[in-house]
Amino acid sequence: MDKEAGCCSTHLIEGDGTFNGEGLDNFIKEVKLAECGLSYAVVAIMGPQSSGKSTLLNNLFHTNFREMDAYRGRSQTTKGIWMARCVGIEPCTIVMDLEGTDGRERGEDDTAFEKQSALFALAVSDIVLINMWCHDIGREQAANKPLLKTVFQVMLRLFSPRKTTLMFVIRDKTRTPLENLEPVLREDIQKIWDSVPKPEAHKQTPLSDFFNVEVVALSSFEEKEEQFKEQVANLRQRFFHSIAPNGLAGDRRGVVPASGFSFSAQQIWEVIKENKDLDLPAHKVMVATVRCEEIANEKYSFFVTNEDWCDLKDAVQSHLVPGFGNKLSSMIEASLSSYDEEATYFEDGVRSAKRKQLEEKLIQLVQPTYQLMLEHIQLETLDKFKKALQDALNGGQGFAKAAWNCTESFMTLFDEQCKEVAIKQADWDSAKVRDKFSREIDSHIAEVQTAKLSELNALYESKLKVALEGPVAALLEGGGDDTWPAIRKLFHQETKTTISDFSDALSGFEMDKKANEEMVSNLENFARGIVEGKTKEEAGKALYRMKERFTSLFNHDADSMPRVWTGKEDIRAITKIARSSSLKLLSVLAASRLDVDGDKIGDTLVLALVDHKKDKNTPMQDPLVSSTWEEVPATNTLITPAQCKSLWSQFQRETEYTITQAIASQEANKRNNNMLPPPWAIAAMFILGFNEFMTLLRNPLWLLVIFVGYLLFKALWVQLDISGEFSNGMLPGILSLSTKFLPTVTNLLRKLAEEGQKPVVTQPQVLGSNFQGVVSSSGSSGVTMENGNGTEYTSPTTHVKEQ
Repeated sequence: MDKEAGCCSTHLIEGDGTFNGEGLDNFIKEVKLAECGLSYAVVAIMGPQSSGKSTLLNNLFHTNFREMDAYRGRSQTTKGIWMARCVGIEPCTIVMDLEGTDGRERGEDDTAFEKQSALFALAVSDIVLINMWCHDIGREQAANKPLLKTVFQVMLRLFSPRKTTLMFVIRDKTRTPLENLEPVLREDIQKIWDSVPKPEAHKQTPLSDFFNVEVVALSSFEEKEEQFKEQVANLRQRFFHSIAPNGLAGDRRGVVPASGFSFSAQQIWEVIKENKDLDLPAHKVMVATVRCEEIANEKYSFFVTNEDWCDLKDAVQSHLVPGFGNKLSSMIEASLSSYDEEATYFEDGVRSAKRKQLEEKLIQLVQPTYQLMLEHIQLETLDKFKKALQDALNGGQGFAKAAWNCTESFMTLFDEQCKEVAIKQADWDSAKVRDKFSREIDSHIAEVQTAKLSELNALYESKLKVALEGPVAALLEGGGDDTWPAIRKLFHQETKTTISDFSDALSGFEMDKKANEEMVSNLENFARGIVEGKTKEEAGKALYRMKERFTSLFNHDADSMPRVWTGKEDIRAITKIARSSSLKLLSVLAASRLDVDGDKIGDTLVLALVDHKKDKNTPMQDPLVSSTWEEVPATNTLITPAQCKSLWSQFQRETEYTITQAIASQEANKRNNNMLPPPWAIAAMFILGFNEFMTLLRNPLWLLVIFVGYLLFKALWVQLDISGEFSNGMLPGILSLSTKFLPTVTNLLRKLAEEGQKPVVTQPQVLGSNFQGVVSSSGSSGVTMENGNGTEYTSPTTHVKEQ
């Protein structure tokens, strides 16, 4: 393998001063300089033109710099500054081949580039090789003296120069031992240093503060090539680990990290080109600032596009991600660690500041995702809280205790989850989110408490409604003297029991005394409202209830059996009793007596509506001409006195028909039950019918005819229900009988004809049995007949009537 392979020589600065930045970047990538950190060294060589600088470098570092062709004459070979990697030397060592000084191509007065290149070499190099001829040592007008003056002059332009190793390479060494040449050379160097004008601050500064001076001697390459190569090989060994302690550049200062070398070199050359003094400390800060910012931006961009971060961010959009805090903290820490690794060699203050900026940018980037995680935690924990609270309540636990236990448990859970998602690098306070979560829990507790209290209130209201509504309605319907005492007793008893149970149920909520008393009072008022509402409802149906009471008492006896108006009943007394009871019902419904009793409504109604007729001659004021009752608050009045008077009048009118019907029924029954004529008529019939009676005695056959006729008449009477028909009036009775007479007679004759077709022996029995079991009743409209075979027959007219 060729020794020069891998040196990657690059033209760094053109002869006209143009800096090849792109070439330098490519060179750094090829030799992987950016990965070296501070573990690299830069070597530069300067010296007179055609002094063999390139030849020395090629042999010393295995580079491939262009060398002068001696057969073509001595002329300029290297233009500007070239750069190459020293092949096979560790750590990574970069060598720069500078254009030779004192060249005829640039002329005697054109020393600007010479000084610029020298200053550049001193600013960026750790080791500077100064190539000089052996025969110039000790000579006043030696070729190396202008070069040394140039080096020392430009060195003073550095505000804080780095300590550089100056290695003087004596070429074409003669027989004079090096031990004799070195003191002379050092003396010349000191003289030049002393003669160079210095700033006030460096008047007394020794040369050793700026330079480490090394002197080596090499034989002639042309005359003693083998010896030259052997000496160069030995010299090469000194460049291995040159930056280690006691190495050639072991005490170097102000080294720029390798990743910033390209930018640093370009900026240094720009300053030098502008002919400004080079402030290396400021330049170092500037390089550190630019490079650290570039590294930070690279790490930020890498973090943004990192697959793990993208997956984590996408996952957080939909659900809670376990281990979010540790994962994200690790990602941020990895990014910062990578930054620290690349920026570790830059100026501390700048590196730390840029690191802090990177950290802030990363934290700012992940903050929305962190907030979204907190929202997930908040929502998920709140849902769990709601379920746990509901389960606790369903399990029979008291509301206040369940709410407190769940709140403590899930606030602790929320705090733990917030710690789990916390990012170590961020000092975020989750107090606001915690306060919001706490408010949501309190809001849900209040909402559930309101709902539970509403359910509890509705439950006991329904119990009160069942316990009071029906019984109160029944008591009011009874309407007696003990109605309101019974209602009050029922009200207080049920209310007391229900409120006691309600208070026990409320104790689990641990509400304040005022709220507790308010709910109990509301329930008591609800019970009162049930009674008062039912009373108002019944008062609105007072007329119906009165008529119902009157009808019940009037039409039923003391045993609740329907009355039959036989004529023996005292309708007036019955009417008075029924009306008195209805009036009592009206007095009960006239006002609410849930709180107090002892009013005179009943007496007033009796006096005004019943007793006033007994004393018509005594004029008195009508007590019902008023809108209020005496000793009764207006709020308790359900039916005003005037309304009572109106209702009573209407009641009397609507019950008169019932009384009239009873009287008519009673009169009809009296007529039906009194079938015998008056005694005078019987006497007249006996006197006037004596002859007919004697005729019947002389001819007994007439008795048989009369008996048969009586039976036929009786059968027609029962069949036609004559008494029932005439109970509705004379004209309706006649019309009804006229339509039923012929069908009934025809039916009887047909039955007799059917019976006549049977054997003669059984005829008497048939005839007799045809009229057995005749049942008559003032309330019946037909007769049932039974023939000899036990078959029953019902008159069709009876069915017609029943239909």
